[in-house]
Order: sequence, then structure tokens, then C-alpha cells
Amino acid sequence: MANILVVDDAAFMRMMLKDILAKGGHQVVGEAANGVEAIEQYQKLKPELVTMDITMPIMEGIDAVKQIKQEDPKANIIMCSAMGQQLMVVQAIQAGAKDFVVKPFQGERVLEAVKKALS
Repeated sequence: MANILVVDDAAFMRMMLKDILAKGGHQVVGEAANGVEAIEQYQKLKPELVTMDITMPIMEGIDAVKQIKQEDPKANIIMCSAMGQQLMVVQAIQAGAKDFVVKPFQGERVLEAVKKALS
């Protein structure tokens, strides 16, 4: 079981992820709707894992990953992307993300990525 921060600009996506993670026995300790909020929440909550959307207003997910990884090189981050964002996924992995899951979310795949990132 892990404490997780869910970052996505769409409230219904956050709800879906929270549902999947809760069913997998994890606890969602916080939520953020953009990269700036994600960094603030990360500093405040120190979660064991972050699910990070790529495309968001104010600050994109990749920039947020870079900043979080700069402050905490051990941060565990999984990127969430829509289909067709392969280039961004590569950039995310280079920025320090451990894995990525594609939207629409499949529960098993999300939980598998969480397990892998935390092991």
C-alpha cells in the first residue's frame, strides 16, 4: 500500500484514478490540477508515488517531473498520457518518470505500473 498524489487537470480522470488506486489498496493523499500545484502538493505531502498527467494548463507534466526530480531524485512518478503522445512519453522517461500508462485507464495496467515503480 502506498500514499499517492494524483495529478490531472480533468477532475473525472482524477476520480477514475483514485477509484482504481483505492481498489488496489493504495491511499490517495492529495490531488493537483496542474504542474505548479503538483510541486506544491509533493513538497507538502511527500507521497511515495505520483501519477502525472502530461498535458495540463499553467505547467505541463514533464516540467513538473523535472522540478520534482531535481528536489527529490528518488521521487517515483508515473506519467499518464493519451494515445499518440509517444514523443512526450519519451521526454517524460528522460525527465525521470518510471513508467507511463495510457488513457483511457485500465485498472490492471495502472496497478502494475504502481507496483513496478515502487519495487
